[in-house]
Amino acid sequence: MFKFMDFKMEKIALFLGGVLFGTVGIKALSSKEAKKLYVKGAVIGLEAKDYVMKTTCCIKENAEDILAEAKLKKEEKEKNTDEVFEEIENTDEI
Repeated sequence: MFKFMDFKMEKIALFLGGVLFGTVGIKALSSKEAKKLYVKGAVIGLEAKDYVMKTTCCIKENAEDILAEAKLKKEEKEKNTDEVFEEIENTDEI
C-alpha cells in the first residue's frame, strides 16, 4: 500500500508541477518583452524570405538565358547539319 501511495503522490506532484510550469510559461510568453522578441524574429524571417526570393529570381533568370542560348545553338547546329547533308546529296557521285 505504501508503494501505491508514493506512486499516486508522484503523479499528483508531476501534474501540479506541469500546471505551475504551464502557467508560468503562458505568463512569460505573453509578456511585452516576449512580444518584442517575436516581432524581431518575424522581421528576421521576412528579411530572409525576401533574400531567398530575390536570389531565386536571379537564378531563374540566368537559367532562362542559358536555356534560350542553348536552343539557339542547337538550331544553328541543326541548320549546319542540314546544309552539309544537302551538299552531299547535291554532289555528283564519282
